[in-house]
Amino acid sequence: MKSPAAKKLFVMMILEFFIWGAWLPLIWGYMGKDGLNFTDTQVALVGTAFAIASVIGIFFSNQFADRSFAAEKFMAFSHLVGGVSILAMYWVKDFPTFFALMLVHSLFYVPTISVANSLAFTHLQNAQKEFGLVRMGGTIGWILAAWPLYFILQGKSGVEAVTASRNIFLVSGISSLALAFFSLSLPHTPPKPAAEGESKLAWLSAFKFLGHPYLLVLFIVTFIDSTIHNGYFLMAGGFLGSKAVGIKPEWIMPVMSIGQIAEILTMAVLGAVLARLGWKTTMTLGILGHAARFAVFAFMPANQTMIIAVQVLHGICYAFFFATLYIFIDAAFPKDVRASAQGLFNLLVLGLGDLAAKWIFIPLQGSLTAADGTVNYRELFLWPTGFALVATALLLVAFWPPKELSCNVEVKH
Repeated sequence: MKSPAAKKLFVMMILEFFIWGAWLPLIWGYMGKDGLNFTDTQVALVGTAFAIASVIGIFFSNQFADRSFAAEKFMAFSHLVGGVSILAMYWVKDFPTFFALMLVHSLFYVPTISVANSLAFTHLQNAQKEFGLVRMGGTIGWILAAWPLYFILQGKSGVEAVTASRNIFLVSGISSLALAFFSLSLPHTPPKPAAEGESKLAWLSAFKFLGHPYLLVLFIVTFIDSTIHNGYFLMAGGFLGSKAVGIKPEWIMPVMSIGQIAEILTMAVLGAVLARLGWKTTMTLGILGHAARFAVFAFMPANQTMIIAVQVLHGICYAFFFATLYIFIDAAFPKDVRASAQGLFNLLVLGLGDLAAKWIFIPLQGSLTAADGTVNYRELFLWPTGFALVATALLLVAFWPPKELSCNVEVKH
């Protein structure tokens, strides 16, 4: 990252994911019986805010970023409003106001993930080579936010824990306001008029591109992989803390964070891997990472060392599939709809995949739980393993992008 623009984009990614990492890991305990005492239904509703925002963002926010507003100004305004919203949650204790503020924050924050990607691709000289390095800043930002807050709050209980946990909203809100001001220094990225013959609705043009078989296949595979990816976060914590594995509660998050360290390393080599292996092989390895990890969970639950070691596959799962996906979208869609195209696939990653994981894996785990609380983890984890193998087969058989999208060709902007 030699250019000043790439360095600014790297800082942008750090702040972008610092905002999210500050509150997501710890908000659930804060909303529970030791904190705000919300019901399970209320907690679940707060958890759907991102999914709602990912749907609405396609039709409004990403449309504005593509057609109406300069991307850096869109980022600034969105993080200003989103930052004020989550900052206000520090003082709120009733559910209706708390949920409303989280929904407002999500509506303004979620689209910025797609716009940040699109902005980065616009100003990188070689997106396939450099995006992994820039996006690595996001993982670093998440760790910088989540890890210190997690360890600071360890050992606290009762009123002390609740009071301390509220600080996640201060940290997230202040970092969002910081990114709002920093965004004004990002490279100017003006909106793009509709291409000749294309609809003025960028999201509609993005949807039309799914008429290309290779993009439709990728859309379906992304939905399956997003469901598996979100399912991991739903099920892994309980599994690691189960009697079979026996990891102490205070070490569950650090163990899962091994995957984030691996993600940083994988992002660093993503450009070289793409150039050598190509789109299909790289994304296939990303999906097979899920299959391997869940297979180890299913068949080797008593091998704690192996369970911990296999967490490194998270880096391959995320970087080789999702980061590659974002690079491919930038290459496959025209400039005037790229924010909407990123939002279209983020609808799956952040929205429908998350909801599908909850609808599938939570009831499934309930049905596989005995009266004494013991879970049949082998059968449970064979389901996402099977899903991953189906997605892999679909990608191998039916994903054939045009030769001009070869990742051996430098993407010009």
